[in-house]
Amino acid sequence: MALDHAATTGAIADVAATPADRMKPVRLWLYAVAAMIVLMVVVGGATRLTESGLSITEWQPVTGALPPLSEEAWQSEFEKYRQIPQYQQINRGMSLEQFKYIFWWEWGHRLLGRLIGFVFLLPFLFFLWRGLIDRALGVKLGGLFVLGGLQGAVGWWMVASGLVNRVEVSQYRLATHLTLACLILAATVAVAVSLKPLAARQAVPQWLRGYSRLLLGIVVLQIFLGGLVAGLDAGLTYTTWPLMDGHMVPPVQNLLLLQPAWRNFFENVLTVQFDHRLVAYLLLALAIGNWLSARRVHGAVAKRALLILALVCTQAFLGIVTLINQVPIDIALAHQFGATIVLIAATVNVVRIHQSA
Repeated sequence: MALDHAATTGAIADVAATPADRMKPVRLWLYAVAAMIVLMVVVGGATRLTESGLSITEWQPVTGALPPLSEEAWQSEFEKYRQIPQYQQINRGMSLEQFKYIFWWEWGHRLLGRLIGFVFLLPFLFFLWRGLIDRALGVKLGGLFVLGGLQGAVGWWMVASGLVNRVEVSQYRLATHLTLACLILAATVAVAVSLKPLAARQAVPQWLRGYSRLLLGIVVLQIFLGGLVAGLDAGLTYTTWPLMDGHMVPPVQNLLLLQPAWRNFFENVLTVQFDHRLVAYLLLALAIGNWLSARRVHGAVAKRALLILALVCTQAFLGIVTLINQVPIDIALAHQFGATIVLIAATVNVVRIHQSA
């Protein structure tokens, strides 16, 4: 009887020590990192909306972790800001207290980036030491860490574009910075979700797998276009919906005003905002199609499709409200936060469908 009890206890222990259960701490760590990246994206949006991104004119990865600690240090930082075009052409006469407001936004954004690096690296080394990370997973996580370092460099590359001959950062670089952050977020979530096997496999048509990847790709494209809109302050113009400058489709000569024509898709405020609207409509149509198709499969696939549709509808609503109210910071940040949630949902959908293959 005692032997039977011992055997039963041992069997339970074996079940509790399954690989999926052993990886739970790793999953939770990656979810925490993903949550910090979402916060980073939102704080980055606030930094843009408050025009704070150029308040720190140097990139000091180590010493820059400390803010000015004396009146003399504050005056030194303020003097550096006074040398750039943004101060001279837009903020001339700004007080030290006003400068501190924009400085703290940018400093907080950079500090959060440093914290994400530490929150990623230290547990990674610990889990590696404990043997929870095998070679394949180690390569993926090492790649994420490299991308995080690259993101810091891209952030400075973006800031540097606004320090000479410009009063704000390049929309090309801002969109790149935002999109890379979201790609890192999606990759982090994908790795985390893949570490938990499906409770039960569900047959999914091959075409629906391709559809899920297309949906994710369009989400990423829309985020890039949103970066261009933010970089050009395009949300402050043509603030009506559904009409745009009195038209459902603006005149072609206005959409292709710049030469060569490709510049309009990145530099023409009208074209960039119109593209963002068009892709929003496309994304909504794809989300509806995804839901209608997934209903035939039922189960978790259908539930995820309904969630994605609900999130896309909410995000579209937030986008419209942001536009017609001329980009109030609270609604605009909710819209940026919503983009990350749609991205996460689309990423989870792709991974889970792939696991069902």
